[in-house]
Amino acid sequence: MNNQYSEYVPNVHFELIPIKNLVSNQTYQRNISTKQVEQAAQEFDVNQINPVKVSRRDGINYVFNGQHTIEIVAEVSGSRDTPVWCMIYDDLVYEHEADIFANQSKFVRPLTPYDIFVANLEAGNQEQIMIKELVESFGLVISGKDAPGNICAVASIQEILRRYGYATLDHTLRLCIATWEGVAHSLSSCILKAISILITVYGDDLDDEIFKEKLGCISIRELLRTAKERRSGVIGYAEAMLTFYTKGNRGGKNCLSLEKLYAFQAAQAKRYKKAPPQPKDPIVEDDKSEDSEDTIGQLSFSDMPQS
Repeated sequence: MNNQYSEYVPNVHFELIPIKNLVSNQTYQRNISTKQVEQAAQEFDVNQINPVKVSRRDGINYVFNGQHTIEIVAEVSGSRDTPVWCMIYDDLVYEHEADIFANQSKFVRPLTPYDIFVANLEAGNQEQIMIKELVESFGLVISGKDAPGNICAVASIQEILRRYGYATLDHTLRLCIATWEGVAHSLSSCILKAISILITVYGDDLDDEIFKEKLGCISIRELLRTAKERRSGVIGYAEAMLTFYTKGNRGGKNCLSLEKLYAFQAAQAKRYKKAPPQPKDPIVEDDKSEDSEDTIGQLSFSDMPQS
């Protein structure tokens, strides 16, 4: 190698080393996540394996980057005799390994859901193609930038499709667009998820025309304020929507049971091993319609449990 560039090239070499000959129990490392290993093993792709970074000290191969990789390969192959490609460093001390581990992602920009979505489109994956075509059928586009006509809640749209199916995603987008006509923040993650939950919970009992009439008069800012008052996260939005949906008609067609929503959330919490929301006071009518002084950017919401 030209010495002119040697300072930019790490002094390493590559070897195939059986997993049983690798050690990955250094104090500075994270504990192995069994769940992560099991999930990755279910979708194993040999071409996704990265070289394992190994520091060879006193004849022992210490893994300082890639401990989950070797566990995934061992899980899939069923043997710790399986070799993995390793990038070997021969001149590191323990403290240097820990420093590399701590700062290895310092200047790495993580992939956003939109980045991953676009890459899946380029790969020709049918789920993302289906979503793109559905969104564009409403005159909207999937985007990484918040602007009129853009949907940035990429991960949420994919989650709705996977959990509740294509028909529910189609219904969710159609109802949301018809209600607020695409105004700023109306196509946000929490709003889309809340609508999909109401559709799933109440089915045909949720009347689209009543929803559009009742919620279409409510600004997104007021919906945000009411949701925040009810509880944090998507369930707060769903409750807020029910507040306005049932307003003025306690015994009529648009009277939906809050208990049914809680029962659904409890079932979801059990499935995803999260604590279910505790029942709150019954929904009461509120004649106040002024917008909250809270700005959208100041609000912080938790999300639904991820699948």
